[in-house]
Amino acid sequence: MEEFAGRVAVVTGGASGIGLGMARRFAKEGMRVVLADVEEGALEKARSELASAGNDVLAVRTDVSSLESVEALAERVYGTFGATHVLCNNAGVAGGGAGAAIWESSARDWQWVLGVNLMGVVHGIQAFVPRMLEHEEPSHIVNTSSILGLTTGNGSIYGVSKHGVTRLTEGLYLDLRVRKAKIGVSLLCPGLIATHIVTSSRNRPDALRNEDEVVTPEMLKMRQTAQERFLEAGMPADQVGDIVFDAIRERRFYVFTHPEQKPGVERRLRSIMNEEPPRDGLAPRRAPEAPAPSSVD
Repeated sequence: MEEFAGRVAVVTGGASGIGLGMARRFAKEGMRVVLADVEEGALEKARSELASAGNDVLAVRTDVSSLESVEALAERVYGTFGATHVLCNNAGVAGGGAGAAIWESSARDWQWVLGVNLMGVVHGIQAFVPRMLEHEEPSHIVNTSSILGLTTGNGSIYGVSKHGVTRLTEGLYLDLRVRKAKIGVSLLCPGLIATHIVTSSRNRPDALRNEDEVVTPEMLKMRQTAQERFLEAGMPADQVGDIVFDAIRERRFYVFTHPEQKPGVERRLRSIMNEEPPRDGLAPRRAPEAPAPSSVD
């Protein structure tokens, strides 16, 4: 893509964090912005912020884990604007238990995290790509993975979901090349970003909560500490928005927010090429004294 003013950008998870950072940058470029998010209060706040600055913005409550909900989003977008030029499949949640072994996660944990992080991207592709192919205008898709989607580590569901997004996006890129489509693709692999993903369980459906889950004061304290670390040490989300916009304009596929983390990717690839066991670059795991909070990006 070379022209952005007047074009349409759709961002899932657009009410806060990385999604809102991307939406702000797209609006700055004169794009019409569609914010999709499951959190209604934050969604209205983000819509009001962009609209009060004179931007053309549409907010649609969307549960990306539901194909029906994402299809309804696409219908609203095309009914309102008639096209999508930038699609950011960005919605994501933490989960899996920091420090917990992979077998300690419940079926509901798997369903919730994979439903949002992986199937949310699948649903975005299913609902929007056929329509984007039909209007044949230059456009671009950005799927949000993580640096944990390129490296290795413990068995968190979050990491598994992000590896899935990586492979999915690579396949999408190649499928579109076969079709000679005018659709570019980027894979966003962020490191530590100043978002509220640590507390994403606030949006977890009741039906997918663990029946025997007990949240202790110690767990709440751990989550609060982790959240504070993210907000204090993480890259501002607006800076991520700038990085993503430049990647779209430059047609870059792999997009790193923290290039200094690339050696971790190289270590994983060298282990594969050398047929060696995976090497975890994190500190040695210690058994948690209590059920751990949601894992973090």
